[in-house]
Formats: sequence, structure tokens, C-alpha cells
Amino acid sequence: MTVLLLFTAVCCAAPVSNTLSVFVALKTEVQDNGGIADAGTSADIPSRMLAAYKKAVQKVGKHVPKCRGMRWPVLAGIAKVESNHAIGRNVAGNGDIRPRIYGVLLNGSGAGGNTTAFADTDGGKWDGTASGERAVGPFQFLPSTWEGIGKDANGDRRADPHNADDAALGAAAYLCGNGRDLAKRPQLKAAVLQYNHSSEYVANVVGWIDQYTAAAKGPALKDVSGKARTVIEAALAQKGVPYSWGGGNANGKSYGICCSPSGKSGADIKGFDCSGLAVYAYAKVGVRLPRTAAAQAGIGRRIPAGLGKSVLKPGDLVFYAYAPGLDSTIYHVGIYVGGGQMVNAARPGTRVRLDAVDAMSGYAGGARLL
Repeated sequence: MTVLLLFTAVCCAAPVSNTLSVFVALKTEVQDNGGIADAGTSADIPSRMLAAYKKAVQKVGKHVPKCRGMRWPVLAGIAKVESNHAIGRNVAGNGDIRPRIYGVLLNGSGAGGNTTAFADTDGGKWDGTASGERAVGPFQFLPSTWEGIGKDANGDRRADPHNADDAALGAAAYLCGNGRDLAKRPQLKAAVLQYNHSSEYVANVVGWIDQYTAAAKGPALKDVSGKARTVIEAALAQKGVPYSWGGGNANGKSYGICCSPSGKSGADIKGFDCSGLAVYAYAKVGVRLPRTAAAQAGIGRRIPAGLGKSVLKPGDLVFYAYAPGLDSTIYHVGIYVGGGQMVNAARPGTRVRLDAVDAMSGYAGGARLL
């Protein structure tokens, strides 16, 4: 675990001195992009990896005709736990991942939790060593397993576990078995258990699958009307717009500024950060919001986190803080759309998209402005 000072992953642009009144030590895992590693929905998946998952779903029927219920959140749940979607690596247009992803050497030493030695089977072809076996690629296959289920998904006539497309298709085929119906919960859990014989692992992966599934569903707005609907539709219309640190105003997307606490500049990116998106959406109904997430928490009727998320209504702002209960530590805001979902401009390197409210860490309640 890494100890991180509070200001290193603020989402919405503002001078640190104006946004934060205290320093809080937060024990958490941190990604290179300044995001929090346990904050996950489709917003935390690099676009090229997400494309690989979706392509695999389209192709798996050719290899396992009887497979049912395969969908990209299933693959995303596995890849999240196995490699965090290869974040930190470069994924080329053809899907090749560099540097390659290697697990610990499975020599029974206990390092990385391995207690059983596995003899080398590939002469180092895939795992880079002939002294034993280690898992490889974003889906962490053993070379011996890959030789049996490896698939060529990108058309280069080579099944490579270090290629995002090939690895995703291989994982899809492996999870499908001889024809599972992954839409059925018991069969889904059996597939994940086959991947790793651990009940804790199954619970972890299935939890991510559920979260990604929620994020993939569109919001049901049939019962939402008036100003709340206007705000939500304005925000949803920005799906796919790039995140830009300091970007966005009442008139729409804009070029941002340099630089976020993690060193990311929005100066050459026309888009929104989290609070900029809120400013824009609420301007559509004549509500003027301050520019930062922490300041926006002081507008309207505050909804304490202790009341739970079930009290949220479409159009509410939802906040996230490093120290929930201390509004000066709020680092993020989203726009609630109902059904446990929000419109979210998550962090540098992502795009505006629909996410689960649980996508970000440190839920700090909401605010009702309408």
C-alpha cells in the first residue's frame, strides 16, 4: 500500500490552496494517471482494452458455438483483477502490449502467494524464462494453458497472450468451456472458479462484473421530467467527450489548463472535468454552479452520506471525498441519473460516460439543487 497526501488525485481543477484546507494521509493504491485503483467501472478501462473485450464477445461464438451469455463486463471483471486492464502499458493499434506483463515465477517459493512449483513448458517463449512457469499477459494465462486455448483474434495468424485481442478471445473461449450459459449466475461463478480455484477470487471478479454491467446499461428516464431531465440529458449528450483538466463551462466543452496534481495537462484537450460538466449541465436550467466540486457541495440541500444512496434522486449531484464527512476534502462530483448510476467525467485519460455511483471511492453524499 502507498501512503498518499490528499491533494495528489483531485479530479476537478482548482488551485490546491483554494480547494483543500487540510492534508489527509490516505492509504490506497494509486495508478499512474492519478486515479484511485479501486475506483472501477468502464471509466477505468483504457479504450483499446475495452475494444478488445467487445471484439472477443463478437468472435467467441465461432470457437465455442454453444456459449451463451458472454458479454464484455465478464472479460473486464477478469482483466481488472488479473492486470488492472494493462494500465501503465502501451497497447498498440494491433493489440500488442508492451512491456509484456509477467506474473511471479511459480517455483513454490511463496513469493506472490505461490506454493506449488510448475515446470517450464514453453522454453521461455511466452513467459521469458526457461527456469519455470509464470503467468503472462493481461489475462494472466500459464503458457501451458495458453497452448490449449490460445486464439488469433487480430488476423496475424499468431495466437499471442501478450496481444489484447488474442488474450481476450482466449479468455472468452476458456470461460465458455464447452457451452456454458454465463447469463446464469451459478454457471458464471463456475467459469470464474475454473479460472482461479478460490472463492475469494470468484467474489472479487463477480463483484467487478456486476459493477461493469451496471455501468453498461443505459439509464431509464421515462419517469424523469422537468429540469432534472434537462440536466441529465445535457450531461448524457456529452458521453464520449474527453476528460480535460480544467475543461468545461456553462457554454459547453472547452480547453483546460495545466496541470493536474498528477501532472496531466488539459491545455490541448477540449472537453470537461467533473465539475466543469456539472457547471454545463446545470446552466441549461439556469442554475449557476461554482467551479470546483468542493464548492458545489455547498449549493442546494445537502444529502448526508449516512442516509445511503437510495435517497438520491435523478438530477442530484453526488460527491466523493478523501475523508467523507469533511467537505473540504471532496475531490470529485458526478450527476445522478437514477438506478445507481451517474454521468461521470472520471479522470485524465478517460471520456465522459455513464458509471455506477460506486465507481469512485469515498462516497460523501449528494446535493439537491432542483
